[in-house]
Amino acid sequence: MFTGLITDVGEVVEVDRPGDLRAKIATSYDVSSVPLGASIACDGVCLTVIETGRDPRPWFAVEISAETVSKTNIGATGWAPGTKLNLERALRVGDELGGHIVSGHVDGVAHVTAMQDVDGSTRYTVDAPSKLAKFIAPKGSIALNGTSLTVNEVDGTTFGVNLIPHTKQVTTWGQVKTGDPLNIEIDTMARYVARLSEMG
Repeated sequence: MFTGLITDVGEVVEVDRPGDLRAKIATSYDVSSVPLGASIACDGVCLTVIETGRDPRPWFAVEISAETVSKTNIGATGWAPGTKLNLERALRVGDELGGHIVSGHVDGVAHVTAMQDVDGSTRYTVDAPSKLAKFIAPKGSIALNGTSLTVNEVDGTTFGVNLIPHTKQVTTWGQVKTGDPLNIEIDTMARYVARLSEMG
């Protein structure tokens, strides 16, 4: 489980395809405290650490299945060396829950359709896959590239979110452009509410 509060921006330094995709990601985390088998959300995708090291920067390695690649923006961007990623380590008992519960199981890929600076913040208009639109509600929570955000408004399959300058500085959002693909994870509570309404 994660909270959608980004704690580091990593960088893909090496990509290999021995079968599944294998990526080596540089990080500022103390990798001596990251055990093999640990979960780290990378741009919102929960991945398992299979190796760590320093040469000289700390890094960890993950393997990504073809299924995950096809269902996330990894398939669109390829995670080439130099790609920056929002990182979050798994929630531990006693940690502050400042965002919302995020599983790291990406539901699909959305796209940025517009950006506008408003009173110091940036408003992003995002187009979601049609099958996910019913789960998105004004003032509800959404995870985009692993970042916990509040939905401002919804119009069909499009919705808006605002990011303050601080968030853009400490995540990859400062590099996001119109047209970029985003990993989207629906709020778990919204999913269950929608399911209950279908059954009722």
